[in-house]
Amino acid sequence: MNKFIFDVDGTLTPSRKGMDGEFQGYFLDFCYANEVYLVTGSDYPKTLEQVGPDVCEAVTRIYNCNGNDVWEKGVNIRTNDWIISEEVHEWLANKLTESAYTVRTGLHFEHRPGLVNFSIVGRNADNEQRAEYVVYDELSDERNIIAKGFNLKFPDLQATVGGETGIDISPIGFDKSQIVEDFDEEDTLYFVGDRMDPDGNDYPLSLEVDVAKPVTRWQETFEYLQSLQETGVAAE
Repeated sequence: MNKFIFDVDGTLTPSRKGMDGEFQGYFLDFCYANEVYLVTGSDYPKTLEQVGPDVCEAVTRIYNCNGNDVWEKGVNIRTNDWIISEEVHEWLANKLTESAYTVRTGLHFEHRPGLVNFSIVGRNADNEQRAEYVVYDELSDERNIIAKGFNLKFPDLQATVGGETGIDISPIGFDKSQIVEDFDEEDTLYFVGDRMDPDGNDYPLSLEVDVAKPVTRWQETFEYLQSLQETGVAAE
């Protein structure tokens, strides 16, 4: 059976923003006709805010926090209570101090089930501040450099770049790839995400599915779903 898995930020929505109205309506119909799952680094309240309650009810399951906090129809069915050690926190705090980027908005450590999201600019950044950091990160490659350094320092943990400003920190195996354990071997899994590069948080899952479709924005996802239905891969 064909089953369809979607990242949220940068895949179904602009990063940290809500779905486009036309696409949301189309996606709802797609969910009604097919078995659909969401997997995202964000928590459930943020997903609810971004895709809306109708989508959250229409999908089969939502894997929040990279699969460490799992929801079905608004009900939490399991969660992971792992937290980082003081040593890890101190190492990341030093990177915050050392960064040449001077804007600090607060909430640089966001603790979520099974992971911590670390951000130099901070999760409190507004849209303009986020956009400014995106430009800086593209020029400096800061997040990838921090993630690679972290992975060398802490081989039992993993740091992956996710979204526009953050780095997800979790134990090895607590990434998005863990969700495949919930599917049957005969299932054909299609996964759509915007961070399938080796340093991105969609990469581990992209290696485990049958078809991995990288996108750079929600409009490409819209076009891809239409092509899946036109070719009969997905039901209409």
